[in-house]
Amino acid sequence: MQNPKVVLSNLANKTNENYKHTRIYRQLFNEEFYLLAYSNIYHKEGNMTEGTDGETIDGFSLDKVQKLIEKLKDFSYQPNPARRVEIPKKNGSKRPLGIPSFQDKLLQEVIRMILEAIFENHFSDNSHSFRPRRSTHTALKQVEKKFHGVRWFVEGDIKGFFDNIDHHVLVSLLRKKIQDERFIDLIWKFLKAGYMKDWQFHKTYSGTPQGGIISPVLSNIYLNELDKFMNELQTRFNHGKGRTRNKEYRAVEWKKQTLKKKIETLDKESPEREQLIKDYKKLSAEMRKHSPYNEMDPNFKRLSYVRYADDFLIGINGSKEDAQKVKHEIKEWLQSTLQIELSDEKTLITHSEKPAKFLGYEVSVRRDESFKKVANGMTKRVWSYTVKLSVPANVVRDKLLKLNAIKMKGNKWEFIHRKELTNLDDLEIFNIYNAEIRGLYNYYKLAFNVPMQMDTFHHMMKYSLLKTLASKYQISVVRVIEKFAIGKDIAVKYQTKKGERTSFFYNKGFKRVRELDSKAIAMDEIPNNTYGTRNSLIERLNAEECEHCGKKGKVEVHHVRKLKNLKGKKRWEKLMIARKRKTLVLCEQCHVDLHAGRLD
Repeated sequence: MQNPKVVLSNLANKTNENYKHTRIYRQLFNEEFYLLAYSNIYHKEGNMTEGTDGETIDGFSLDKVQKLIEKLKDFSYQPNPARRVEIPKKNGSKRPLGIPSFQDKLLQEVIRMILEAIFENHFSDNSHSFRPRRSTHTALKQVEKKFHGVRWFVEGDIKGFFDNIDHHVLVSLLRKKIQDERFIDLIWKFLKAGYMKDWQFHKTYSGTPQGGIISPVLSNIYLNELDKFMNELQTRFNHGKGRTRNKEYRAVEWKKQTLKKKIETLDKESPEREQLIKDYKKLSAEMRKHSPYNEMDPNFKRLSYVRYADDFLIGINGSKEDAQKVKHEIKEWLQSTLQIELSDEKTLITHSEKPAKFLGYEVSVRRDESFKKVANGMTKRVWSYTVKLSVPANVVRDKLLKLNAIKMKGNKWEFIHRKELTNLDDLEIFNIYNAEIRGLYNYYKLAFNVPMQMDTFHHMMKYSLLKTLASKYQISVVRVIEKFAIGKDIAVKYQTKKGERTSFFYNKGFKRVRELDSKAIAMDEIPNNTYGTRNSLIERLNAEECEHCGKKGKVEVHHVRKLKNLKGKKRWEKLMIARKRKTLVLCEQCHVDLHAGRLD
């Protein structure tokens, strides 16, 4: 069997725009592809949730892969409908979530890798969702760097995008690159698989598979057409090489240059020279009152665009009428070409002096005309018409309320203990609070006001932690501080095999991050190790040796959701805990005995 890394690399190297890939379906017969897919997704806790077939990832084996391949060969494979559940949203409504069966997830991961290899090199640089080395942060950094000087924002939002993708349009886009109807038919099956809600089957007439691993890449293929259209619109919209110079500014600038030449001809001790220098400084002050360029030049127009999934932001260097025309043209194009609808209520036109909403941040353009001395000693308007990313004012409050760390008394916040944590050990409580603080900080670390907002969040979380510990031990907050204080910090001490360790409540500060570390950027929610080496779990599976009894032969993988749920009383539990692995390769009999409670 051909190495899947080689196959994917060959697919990715076919970058010719008109090239069509053939004989793709036969790659689904390659067992190595499924092992690679399994290594990409096995660690996710959601795989322990049953699909409509009642199966989970537990019990994965090479035998199951071979049976799946046989179904694909004789075309008898049929995806299971997703199990639909509803989860609460911030606004109080509920969002539907689809849970596919694990077998379908595994096959979808293989398909995802193939589709990504074929299409990734053809995606726009303005697209940032679910792609290698791209994330919400790369989208926001592009806004910060490319939206300099814009006057109007168009906050784009597509109405119910993932549920309204037109299947026929999507398949026609796939056929532009793929000339293999067997492969296309398989994707049709996933699109039409439907879902189960309250044990009632519902057909799917539009949209991508609910909770499907292939949904993000299919959505990018679909909206890549929007990215192409925006590139064409940008070419038509952009006008003028640059803004005209401000006449008042140029007049003062000319006087300064003339005066400077005259000063250079005079002796340093000359009284006339001293007076001319004073006049020169006055002209410099006068010059700073004017902008170098005509900011409202009607002959200069620019359009900027960035997209993350179905949310996009457009920057217009022009008039409000220009922004309205652009919005209308996009709306008409989406309806006629992609059969989807722009949400009029959520697609707002905002003056750039006021904040626009994008990916949870507030985006605005400064009107700060103050000067700052730069590296070469000159003073410049370094902030004029630059983009400012901010943490919205309500983020900290809403996050604290969601975590039950505070309650509102009128307009005031009050620290409260978190009942659901009082039964945990001290280290777990500290770890939960620290993870929540780091999570919020890591998302908003690009914002100019992140130090101030996170200091507030940190302060409130600290006192919620103290209240939680006070409730747990039935003592006062003062006594808790005495119990856990180490210098100016609070921390918990715990024992390990290597001795006593200390875990501090988060104390590393909240410095704004100005540049992203390219090595730290990962795709959002999609495995990024497609071309990685085979991991140890696959080696253990291929060894075909039971890790409990040592028997050689057919094996399958036992999975647990969390290691901390194991009690550590039985030998197989001790083995998993000692290896710090949520998987254990067992022979069929040992796996049956384990679930029956008979294994050691």
